[in-house]
Amino acid sequence: MANITLSGVTKSYGSVEVIPPMDLEIEEGEFVVLVGPSGCGKSTTLRMIAGLETQSGGKMTIGKRDVTTLRPGLRNCAMVFQSYALYPHMSVRDNIGYGMKVRGVPKAEAAKAIDDAARILNLTEYLDRKPGALSGGQRQRVAIGRAIVRDPDVFLFDEPLSNLDAKLRVEMRVEIKQLHRRLKTTMVYVTHDQVEAMTMADRVVVLRAGVVEQAADPITLYERPANLFVAGFIGAPSMNMLEGRLEQVGDELFFRGPAGADFAIPADRVDVLRPHAGEACVMGIRPEHTHDRGGSGASVEIEVLDIEPLGPHTLLIGQAGDAKFTGQVAAGTRAEPGERRQIHFDLDKLHFFRASDGRAIR
Repeated sequence: MANITLSGVTKSYGSVEVIPPMDLEIEEGEFVVLVGPSGCGKSTTLRMIAGLETQSGGKMTIGKRDVTTLRPGLRNCAMVFQSYALYPHMSVRDNIGYGMKVRGVPKAEAAKAIDDAARILNLTEYLDRKPGALSGGQRQRVAIGRAIVRDPDVFLFDEPLSNLDAKLRVEMRVEIKQLHRRLKTTMVYVTHDQVEAMTMADRVVVLRAGVVEQAADPITLYERPANLFVAGFIGAPSMNMLEGRLEQVGDELFFRGPAGADFAIPADRVDVLRPHAGEACVMGIRPEHTHDRGGSGASVEIEVLDIEPLGPHTLLIGQAGDAKFTGQVAAGTRAEPGERRQIHFDLDKLHFFRASDGRAIR
């Protein structure tokens, strides 16, 4: 078990810099998830930690060791890939133990390590089966077992659940998190799925174009996003964004936005927002913090484009002026495309961002 420190780490391909200088500290025993859209640099960062990609600059340490120029085999990191990469002609037992066999680990020691890993991963009854006789989730557990027996300082996961169906992904998320609690080993996990990130991580690192936009625990990311990118990326469906202005009228402060979104700022937010009176801003509200019951004093009129009945609630997907807007309404609500509906906000759940640079106003 070890901490990981990236100090000014960069990655370039020729003249193209894909990872600008990155500083990141991953604590010993922490479960950190790197998340972001395709091409944001998350897999490249993970592969640099593993030593599979050579960093172009900066320094990297794992524990007390400087591993900046160390080859992968000497870093004591175990990596689990998106593809299971199992040997189809070998049994589960032999797949898990193959690395130990190559390293010349004594047979008795290897057998114990395999049995321990199989017990942890509920694979004991499958040890004599071939990978072809296993489900996708079982194969991924075999791949994880192969990593466990290495007794690594760090586990690295590169989108390991991408090949599984929705039900299996949920089950494997739980299993990997339980594995982390049992082993208490540092884990770095890459995914493009923000639901995976939010449900698994001790801390989520949101990347965009190789830059760390925010690194925080999941609840902080959700409730206090640092900027418009994080606000829009974290949460499903995405946060609604309405461009407008803050305007001082007497002692009151108003948000003036599109499609009737014109309301007084709650008293507990006025002191923070008042210095930005007269400025363009973006108001954000998550769909789950909207309703159609009225009474909040803050609302927007949307033209319904589509309706999504989801069981516990229904989503109205519409247009508010030039902005797309999704409102969450009661289950069973009916609406037709082209219909106009008033969607109300929970005033204590509003987010405000500077239009000039997208930074949160707090």
